[in-house]
Amino acid sequence: MGLLLRMGVLPFWVLFLLRVVRAATDQADVGALQVIYNSLNQPPQLTGWKTSGGDPCGESWLGVSCSGSSVVSIKISGLGLNGTMGYALANFLSLRTLDLSNNNIHDTIPYQLPPNVTYLNLARNNLSGNLPYSITTMLSLNYMNVSHNLLSQPIGDLFLNLNGLSVLDLSFNNFTGDLPNSLGLLSNLSTLDMQNNQLTGSVNVLANLSLNELNIANNHFTGWIPQKLVGIPNLLTEGNNFNTGPAPPPPPYTPPPPGSTGKNHGTGASAHKPSVVNNQSGSKRLAAGAIVGIVMGSLLVAVVVLVGLVLCLRKIPKGGHAKETAISNSLEIHSLGSVANMEIHEQMAKVDQSVTSLKPLSADKMTGERSVSKTAAGKRGKSPITAASYTIACLQTATNSFSQECLVGEGSLGRVYRAEFPNGKVLAVKKIDSSALSLQEEDNFLEAVSNMSRLRHPNITALLGYCVEHGQHLLVYDFYGSGTLHDMLHFTEDSTKILTWNARVRIALGTARALEYLHEVCLPSVVHRNFKSANILLDDELNPHLSDCGLAALTPNTERQVSTQMLDSFGYSAPEFAMSGTYTVKSDVYSFGVVMLELLTGRKPLDSSRQRSEQSLVRWAIPQLHDIDALAKMVDPALKGMYPAKSLSRFADIIAICVQAEPEFRPPMSEVVQALVRLMQRASANKRRSNDETSLPYKIPEHDPSDLSI
Repeated sequence: MGLLLRMGVLPFWVLFLLRVVRAATDQADVGALQVIYNSLNQPPQLTGWKTSGGDPCGESWLGVSCSGSSVVSIKISGLGLNGTMGYALANFLSLRTLDLSNNNIHDTIPYQLPPNVTYLNLARNNLSGNLPYSITTMLSLNYMNVSHNLLSQPIGDLFLNLNGLSVLDLSFNNFTGDLPNSLGLLSNLSTLDMQNNQLTGSVNVLANLSLNELNIANNHFTGWIPQKLVGIPNLLTEGNNFNTGPAPPPPPYTPPPPGSTGKNHGTGASAHKPSVVNNQSGSKRLAAGAIVGIVMGSLLVAVVVLVGLVLCLRKIPKGGHAKETAISNSLEIHSLGSVANMEIHEQMAKVDQSVTSLKPLSADKMTGERSVSKTAAGKRGKSPITAASYTIACLQTATNSFSQECLVGEGSLGRVYRAEFPNGKVLAVKKIDSSALSLQEEDNFLEAVSNMSRLRHPNITALLGYCVEHGQHLLVYDFYGSGTLHDMLHFTEDSTKILTWNARVRIALGTARALEYLHEVCLPSVVHRNFKSANILLDDELNPHLSDCGLAALTPNTERQVSTQMLDSFGYSAPEFAMSGTYTVKSDVYSFGVVMLELLTGRKPLDSSRQRSEQSLVRWAIPQLHDIDALAKMVDPALKGMYPAKSLSRFADIIAICVQAEPEFRPPMSEVVQALVRLMQRASANKRRSNDETSLPYKIPEHDPSDLSI
């Protein structure tokens, strides 16, 4: 009997153990949940959640759903949560649903979101900043709602690859600027809500979307509402500046985007809606007929123009000059006719080969825009420039003809000027020296401008405009009146402008996040290659903004670059660059460590005024970073002892791993960001105050040395 009992009990325990094993949650998911929990200040309403350890899938953490050992859903809406979203959301590789709506979550949206999410709801919080660039990589996204927040800045071109997106709600924010072109590519979008923002320009980019609901009320849109939008079942447009008069006539022929439907304005006939590609001969013949009609109509117009020109030529008086003019005109007409015939034959051949492969004409052909060069035009067609185009006359006026009084800085590529425009806006203009660009680099200039204009990050200086005119190359950025970190650390004599320890840690975190964005969010990665304190600009609140991001495309590793920029930046250069000229993202990490040393010590990377053993900051500092007593003597005297000892030690630990001689031992910037965030979170736990990741969570009074909490 006892044996049978034991035989009956054994399977129960086997099943129980199997259940426990199966319930063990993936450790990456566990760690990411713990980061969220800590970032939200460990709220008691998240029952079951833990700061360390635990098994979310087996222990039924509130709002967490799993499939096997992977977390697939997090729904913690309407719980009054207060804090930030943390830095580890990208670790949720199996997450499909993320709903944090109806809380009091603040700070910016993390730069890296769960890559495979299909449902993202962050509505009704206090989120600020802009939409992160990593949205471009979330190819499975179907629903996205960020309404009722404090989001601002122009909406980036983030939607190029989001073919599955069906619902997009950006309403009740402070978005500005024109609508991005990539919005018009969301072929499966059915609901778009953008009401109550500060959006401007026309809404023509939305004309070919198959929408059931569109709300663009209470913005600053102008122009005419496209006729195709008028037929949307649920359309709200009030509170804009739309023109109510008759719309201008359409151009003779404007090719529709691939896959779109609508009227063919070139022939005046209704174009049939193309069916899903099925290779049926009937649809091929129908589409081919439409193309032939367009071509024949264009040919007829060309013939009429030719006849008119011939009649005009007959009226020209006889004479040597008139005859030469007539011969020249006739040759041009014959040449144009030959080109037209060749293009007609080529188009007919393409129609016979494949109707479905037809694409709209390039933007240059449609608008007649002059190309700077063939290479630049071709690249610009692939990567549109989102920055504004300025004229050289406009920038000359704003900078008083680039006068010495407006000069604010000078770098290896050229000088930077303060520019004041008639509307009172103050910007910075970088005037690139013509000698700094080779012919090949000049051809790549517009491609570099295109890439730089799409960098969107609160700690990166945004490229607002550019100018390519009369052989000049200029870039227009935001202007920051507080100057550079280099000047603030090494040249300020105003005691009120001395950076506190709080400000130094905030600057380190902001610039670390900027490099994390360039290295790990942008695809492909962007290597800065000139990271130094002189390229960190400070705004009035001492928030850092990294400049010259993307300019490395114009300064490849050449002897010219090493001979100019190297002299200026040698103290920041990683050993591998100094020895072989190679530069990678890990070289940027080394340079970041040097800037952290500047923040800690107040010293320059190279200082020939000091005794020989202390001239190189890195060589002097590395042996002392783990010595508590020596570390205290290294701190910038300007701080006057006003810093937390433990925070200083952890700050030094981060420096030590960044400035290691071997690149492979330096951490990625995401780990540096996490280390700095943890440093601040520990400070917050000790002080029992706010856990805002964008600023130090404790304040040390200037003249109260007793308030050193860490």
